Amino acid sequence: MMKKIIAFDADDTLWHNEPYFDEAQARFCALFQDLASSQQILGMILNHQVKNLPLYGFGIKAFTLSMIETALELTQNTINGSGIEKIIAIGKDLIEKPVELLPNVEEVLQKLHGKYKLVVATKGDLKDQHRKLHDSKLGPFFHHIEVLSDKTELDYTKMLGRLDCPAENFVMIGNSLKSDVLPILNIGGIGIHIPYHTTWEYEKIDFEIQHENFTALTDIKEVLDIL
Repeated sequence: MMKKIIAFDADDTLWHNEPYFDEAQARFCALFQDLASSQQILGMILNHQVKNLPLYGFGIKAFTLSMIETALELTQNTINGSGIEKIIAIGKDLIEKPVELLPNVEEVLQKLHGKYKLVVATKGDLKDQHRKLHDSKLGPFFHHIEVLSDKTELDYTKMLGRLDCPAENFVMIGNSLKSDVLPILNIGGIGIHIPYHTTWEYEKIDFEIQHENFTALTDIKEVLDIL
């Protein structure tokens, strides 16, 4: 039997990410605090993001465009160039955020490297994710990098085809039950969930997963105990 391939999600699994988006949204809400409550504005941003996913996909550029559309909605298309410039600045600041590894990530990768083929399987902007991987210094641990347009069953099936790996020999580790676990379980793979302290609303599910190939951990270091 071939060695198992172990794939890791990137954002909020290998390094911090969602808090930066929370900070960006707070800055955006402050710009329009006289027009709507933060809760209303966040709901509008999310609606635009979800609506735009088929067109823009995931990542900072898509998020920035959704903020601009939200601003147009809030101002009834009267926002000026200076206002748009402030929103673009929020997006650019996101791209320039430092890469901060989560605890124990490097230790786990060091111990798994050489025993398994390690893969990064993540969503987002191709250029930005490659930049973060480079800045993280984790690149040498990985056999293969996949920046997916989405993480559906079909996306994973196509990726496994490129890796020449049957689903039963594939392990996916990530912080999103919706994107990193459920699709993998549905195609016959192994899903390991390591929660992050905050989750994008779009990635939340409202039910518990019961499956023989599913494992829930509290820390990435626990991966070493079960592989």
